[in-house]
Amino acid sequence: MLRRRHLGRISFAEANDLQRALLQSRDDYVLLFEHPPTYTRGIRTQEEHFLIPLAELKAVVIDADRGGDVTYHAPGQVVAWAIVTVADDPSAGKTHVAHLEDAVIATVKGVDPEGHLGEVGRLEGYPGVWAHLESRPSKIAAVGVRTERNESGNRRTLHGVALNVDIDLTGFAAIVPCGIPDKPVASLTSLGLDVSSLEVEERLGEELETRLGGPGTVARVDRSASSTSSERPLLRRLRKAGVDPDAGIALRSRKPEWLRIEAHMGGEYQSLRTLTQDLRLVTVCEEAGCPNIFECWESGTATFMVNGERCTRACGFCLIDTRKPMPLDPTEPERVAEAVVRLKLSHAVITCVARDDLDDGGAGGIARTVLAIRERSPQTNVEVLISDLRGDADSLQIILEASPDVVNHNIETVARLQRAVRPSAGYARSLTVLARSAAAGFTTKSGMMVGLGERPEEVEETLADLAAVGVSIATIGQYLRPTERHLPVSRWWEPAEFDELATKGMALGLKHVQASPLTRSSYHAKEALSDATPVSSPTRR
Repeated sequence: MLRRRHLGRISFAEANDLQRALLQSRDDYVLLFEHPPTYTRGIRTQEEHFLIPLAELKAVVIDADRGGDVTYHAPGQVVAWAIVTVADDPSAGKTHVAHLEDAVIATVKGVDPEGHLGEVGRLEGYPGVWAHLESRPSKIAAVGVRTERNESGNRRTLHGVALNVDIDLTGFAAIVPCGIPDKPVASLTSLGLDVSSLEVEERLGEELETRLGGPGTVARVDRSASSTSSERPLLRRLRKAGVDPDAGIALRSRKPEWLRIEAHMGGEYQSLRTLTQDLRLVTVCEEAGCPNIFECWESGTATFMVNGERCTRACGFCLIDTRKPMPLDPTEPERVAEAVVRLKLSHAVITCVARDDLDDGGAGGIARTVLAIRERSPQTNVEVLISDLRGDADSLQIILEASPDVVNHNIETVARLQRAVRPSAGYARSLTVLARSAAAGFTTKSGMMVGLGERPEEVEETLADLAAVGVSIATIGQYLRPTERHLPVSRWWEPAEFDELATKGMALGLKHVQASPLTRSSYHAKEALSDATPVSSPTRR
């Protein structure tokens, strides 16, 4: 199966960790995206090919394990990486490069049917794709790949091509691009072609599919331009993603029978509420209006929310307070640990608000809470439900070093709806957070909502991507609109549809899929960990 993903703008570090995870996938992937300003050094880069000191460059500099020399990436350049299985043959790498170059050549000719760029093709002795306008060769696409065996013994490809569409070419002036001093770098627009990056990206994806395995499945993030419409931003973003918010279900509409919950405010529920008030703790059960609060609290379990109760993001589905956050309370980790001890929890879930105002994104507070529970109740399994930490690998490492038993990060929705549902996050970034956690050896978990305008096949594609990056546990539940100010419900998914999603998720390689109308991230978390962890393997790291 070939899966094509249009990911928008993503840092090189995140894209690299994502492709490293996909190296182990049983499916082939083509990733299309653009980078922020970045210089990458291939394995044959010579330092003298940087023409100014690295400290003076107006972009990050990263070492890449691909072939080739130094090159430059920035918005307006379409980057395409192919992670596909190739023949176990010494010539497989060269054949793969030829496929990539052929796809670029076909793409450029497709968007330039009149031949304004002159002859477009290869240049003897020089990798990449060249435009021979007026007999002067100009490089319009760089190529750099490597092949590597994965854990299953299959030879897989990494990296790919970068095609200059309307990139600012001044970034190339600081280097000897690809180590070639006597031949210029150009873009399609600098050579006189009026074409957009999005059009080129779409065509390149199609051409790569043709050469790397035939028509595959496609998912793309919404990259539509902003609008001056007076409509509320969350509704405007939803409309741009192809969902009509006016067609949604009214907030006060009668819910289906399977979504009606009877409140059981028994002794255990009241006891836990008293305890959280006594210890001045915040539970996401209350803050997020979780429909399972009575069931979970009656069974003596809860999800504790740390780093305060105010979030720096304003996602379109969430009820949590978005006023300016308060400073962290240094006593909070110990108070959470005390609650775990008093409740005699065998499985504790620690979640958090997004704290983009903190240098570590709140990772330190989460780690301190995990360690406090470990010291007070070492037999308790600890699951963390974290934000994306702005994609910062060092912040994630702080949490991983505390050794939680489960690392959970919710992808929330399908690729197309990401910008509408959570405008401060991203599909590729969430996959990278999960990929990094799984690569470090942790049981990794993610969750999503349905009922926001997604299609069943898009949910299946998201489950495939989660499995491909090493996620073991997935949760899927019905979105419930908290207030009129939040995103509308597009439809009610029926119980049988959730059952089908669970079956498909397991077939895609997930070890546990909890899917039902009332499922939330921490619902039946203890049982999910048990299913995802082999009996012979300890969960504690």
